[in-house]
Amino acid sequence: MSRIGRAPIAVPAGVQVDVDEREVRVKGPKGQISWTVHPTVSVAVEGGKLRVEPRSEDRLAKAMHGTSRQLLSNMVRGVTQGFRKTLDIVGVGYNAKVQGKKLVLQIGFCHPVDVQIPDGLILELPTNVRIHVNGVDKQLVGQFAANIRRIRPPEPYKGKGIRYEGEQLRRKAAKAAGA
Repeated sequence: MSRIGRAPIAVPAGVQVDVDEREVRVKGPKGQISWTVHPTVSVAVEGGKLRVEPRSEDRLAKAMHGTSRQLLSNMVRGVTQGFRKTLDIVGVGYNAKVQGKKLVLQIGFCHPVDVQIPDGLILELPTNVRIHVNGVDKQLVGQFAANIRRIRPPEPYKGKGIRYEGEQLRRKAAKAAGA
């Protein structure tokens, strides 16, 4: 049995968890999120704690036991604290702005790049070269941040591009002068 899967998930005050067969809905101060549990595990709410148990002892049930528990834990954390990824834009003339439900990036192409913001995410731009992606769904926040970074990943010579906050780049030396 999974060590992670055995640990119960504490449900804080102000968070409501509903379990219907395989559908789990978590509602809290930051929003709500739902997820369909894999059929090899069962979820139960007992005395303010969420418990995940495997339905059998086969390999798939054991694998999904810890995974399901961690996904449910992330759901509870998401509706109470939320998740955030921060992206930095590096380069002369590079910037970003939000127009309605679109993120408009000027990142060295001959045209601005428009990215549709998915429902459930909130983008904050404290400066025009820093983007905070906030939301209750950890997977959605991480995937959207990765999609933005993929548009213009940092290049190794000057470091221009879009990178995660605190990301360490391996820089390359420029071409050496003639021999």
